[in-house]
Amino acid sequence: MRRPLFQIAAACCDRRGIHYGWVVAAVAFLTMLSSAAAVGLPSAFLVPLSEEFGWDIDQISSALAIRFVLFGLLGPFAAILIERYGLRRIICLALVLVACGLGMATIMSQVWHLLLLWGVVLGTGAGLTALVLSAIVVNRWFDRRRGLVLGLLTASAATGQLAFLPLAAWLIETVGWRYAVVPVIVCCLVVALLAFLLMANRPEEVGLRPYGAAPSAAPEPVATGRPGFREPFVALFEASRNPTFWVLFGTFFVCGLSTSGLIQTHFITLCGDFGMGPVPAASVLAMMGLFDLVGTVLSGWLSDRYDNRKLLFWYYGLRGLSLFWLPHSEFSLVGLSVFAMFYGLDWIATVPPTVKLTTAAFGKARAGMVFGWIFAGHQVGGAIAAYGAGLSRTVWLTYTPALYAAGLACFVAAVAVFLIRRPAAPTLSAAGA
Repeated sequence: MRRPLFQIAAACCDRRGIHYGWVVAAVAFLTMLSSAAAVGLPSAFLVPLSEEFGWDIDQISSALAIRFVLFGLLGPFAAILIERYGLRRIICLALVLVACGLGMATIMSQVWHLLLLWGVVLGTGAGLTALVLSAIVVNRWFDRRRGLVLGLLTASAATGQLAFLPLAAWLIETVGWRYAVVPVIVCCLVVALLAFLLMANRPEEVGLRPYGAAPSAAPEPVATGRPGFREPFVALFEASRNPTFWVLFGTFFVCGLSTSGLIQTHFITLCGDFGMGPVPAASVLAMMGLFDLVGTVLSGWLSDRYDNRKLLFWYYGLRGLSLFWLPHSEFSLVGLSVFAMFYGLDWIATVPPTVKLTTAAFGKARAGMVFGWIFAGHQVGGAIAAYGAGLSRTVWLTYTPALYAAGLACFVAAVAVFLIRRPAAPTLSAAGA
């Protein structure tokens, strides 16, 4: 009987002294980057769709709001689906859904087509590969370097949302918006093929222990039953009785309100209102993605060493200042580069401290499920900002009220984090994990 390709690949890596967990992490990185690229791509299409179909910006934004909600609400249930059907199947299903949602949109003609394809289908596919995927891969495959791997996988989400935008903006200007979805579709299908060939669910499937696990340590128990879909609701009910959950939910709501829902979705259109072309505006967004990669990994390192509440205070406070400054900045490639560096370093740096505070409050066993609900708050905030900012531009012909509102919310979040009781100081062993 022929062995699966991932077992052959694992044996080849083992002969070269490479733990196969790094291959699994690489596939997970590409998966999250590809699905996140699809989530971020529609922000370049607001004006082209409005011009071709006559739809208002708030109508288009409503589809993006649905996408954000589904992207977040599916998080707690994605873990159940992965446990039931395995990483390979869920990743392949998610990426095919994303590719279909993008591809079929090229033949749409009605607003409800947009709501279905870029709201429901794209939101569902992306939601299956949200941040819960990174938590599952890290917990199953790594005993050491968890912080590093988690930081890299987390950064891939925001980086993917922004990295494809310059190419998409250029394609929209040169050959039309329908061709601009092709690179992301191809990327999703290629990564789905890689996942089908190389992704293994657990180290035991390839005869390995998690990376860094002591040879004498007992293997992690594997659940034999099929987890039920009521478990996320049980976790939510139990967590909701702890005030820390609501503080983290509320502050992460503000995080989504001030990043993916606002800047990611409307930045290109905002720059166009000030006379800046879509290609340089998308380039600024891509620059933010590069700085985000650095900022999120650095934030993971800091979260192991300093009070995570103080980190969140500075992250939200500085983000609020940047949003108040943005409408009064010089809208040029050079002028916005400083904003891109400053804001990009802070884009999703809130994730590692939020995860650490969640784990400290609810324990490792429940942290993943509880964080799934906290992440849902992030996406609900993103949905409100995506629609609200579009409505602001339609009614008042400017994004400035939305930027001020998001900046003010960041200041509230910066203060609110101190309602959380100070967790125990991190140990040296935890810092090196």
